[in-house]
Amino acid sequence: MSEIRAGRAAPDGSYDVAVIGYGPTGVTAANLLGAAGLKVLVLERDGEIYSRARAISTDEEVVRIWQRAGLAERLKQDMLTERPVDFVDASGRSFISARPTSRGHGHPPQMFIYQPALEQVLRDGVRRYPNVEILLRHECLRVRQDADGVELTVAGTADDTVRRLRASYVIAADGGSSLTRAQLNIGYEGRTYEDRWVVVDTKMLKPWPDHDKLRFHCDPVRPAVDCPTPLGHHRYEFPLLPGDDEKQLTTEEAVYRLVSRYGIGRDSIEVLRATVYSHHVRFATRFRVGRIFLAGDAAHAMPPWIGQGMAAGVRDVANLSWKLDAVLRGELPESVLDSYEAERKPHVKEVTKRAVLVGRVITERRPPVTRVRNTVLRALGRFPGFSARMQDANWIPVARYDTGLQAPSRAKATGHQVPQPWVTDADGERVRLDDALGGRWLVLHARTAAPAPAWDIPGVPALTVTPAGSEPAADTLVDCDDVLLPWMARHGAATLALRPDAYVYASAPAGLPLPPPPPGFAPSLVRRPTAATTQ
Repeated sequence: MSEIRAGRAAPDGSYDVAVIGYGPTGVTAANLLGAAGLKVLVLERDGEIYSRARAISTDEEVVRIWQRAGLAERLKQDMLTERPVDFVDASGRSFISARPTSRGHGHPPQMFIYQPALEQVLRDGVRRYPNVEILLRHECLRVRQDADGVELTVAGTADDTVRRLRASYVIAADGGSSLTRAQLNIGYEGRTYEDRWVVVDTKMLKPWPDHDKLRFHCDPVRPAVDCPTPLGHHRYEFPLLPGDDEKQLTTEEAVYRLVSRYGIGRDSIEVLRATVYSHHVRFATRFRVGRIFLAGDAAHAMPPWIGQGMAAGVRDVANLSWKLDAVLRGELPESVLDSYEAERKPHVKEVTKRAVLVGRVITERRPPVTRVRNTVLRALGRFPGFSARMQDANWIPVARYDTGLQAPSRAKATGHQVPQPWVTDADGERVRLDDALGGRWLVLHARTAAPAPAWDIPGVPALTVTPAGSEPAADTLVDCDDVLLPWMARHGAATLALRPDAYVYASAPAGLPLPPPPPGFAPSLVRRPTAATTQ
């Protein structure tokens, strides 16, 4: 998609949402907002997809978001799944070996990606929506907001044209050096690590033993990352050490010398590119200023050790997009948009903290400390399940919201996202739960429908979950693998009120009423099209 593609703007030339930046965060937003039927403008200063493969992995929750965009199965065709993870010492001996454990989102727990190919699929997905206009080679020079919307001054980088466009809201996904964030005078606090890393993308010419395994070489002399990526690629990462010449270390000769210590020769890989990056830990002081929202690297940056930088941006726009849709349609008051930062910032800070912790394990340079690390962790790894528990506990925290858009009367299930098992719908079709829920507010009952008078309003359907083996029936979902009902029981929930993103707004045990909807809630009587139905 290298040319301007016209979309369907509002009669006065304005848009519901303008998205600045068309990387993974921006293109995910374009898909979600496009599927909702909103009038969307996307601005991207580059003409082509960035060719460097920056992110190399993602997780099941992110693929679940892309499922909402109707693209999960196509994206998974280009991913590597179910690959083991090894932390190895200087001699190549493993001291932690693990496989990521599933969180129940309905997709493999970890998948390796080739980012340019992933972005192309996501951009192709946006083509489904004539209500989304893409302006490549266009840069947003200025944003100025008033009570009714945001005016964007847009310049064409190819022809020097300048125009002014308007949108009701703006999502700034324009990267760590965000011009939008700078214009809004939002601080970007944190630190940049002294270490700079050479990131090497290669084409695999022939396989070698364990080529499909992610290995963190925790060598105090020079740590390294050795990672499989799909579509015939492989990634290596090495730190620059004191005295290294940055330009020299990115040459092919230097790269082949670095990988040769792992038995990789010129006959195994072709070096595609080698680039130097710095690692950052930074957070914008605010994610929202009026009608403008920061997302992805514009809002936060983290080290790459647990593969969550891109994922965090996708989670941002997944949280924000359905709320913007609800506000624009009058289903919820504008005040709910404050819940975006309240929900996302604590989680991204916790993810970043864990990324820093894992990075310390990998990059420790003091030989006495690494010897203790290797010995202790290798001993603990002999206990059944230790590696899996460490992976689950210390890498990616569950995205539970302690505050935000949820019922004020707290319950155990409130703020959690429900798992996504396979279910059988009323028509007898076996589908994933989110496809049955349809991205809407609804009430979910366990086994037997319970009174929920506060939610007995038009536009909010109610479904009853029945055990595996039950016959399909109207307004029911059969829990094919007995996943959802046990989850509800563990959380003391007989009835749930689910938000469109499948997070629990309110929960009630048997015999107690479900807390009421949020103030100003006025659900639409018209069910909006979903990505699954518009492909």
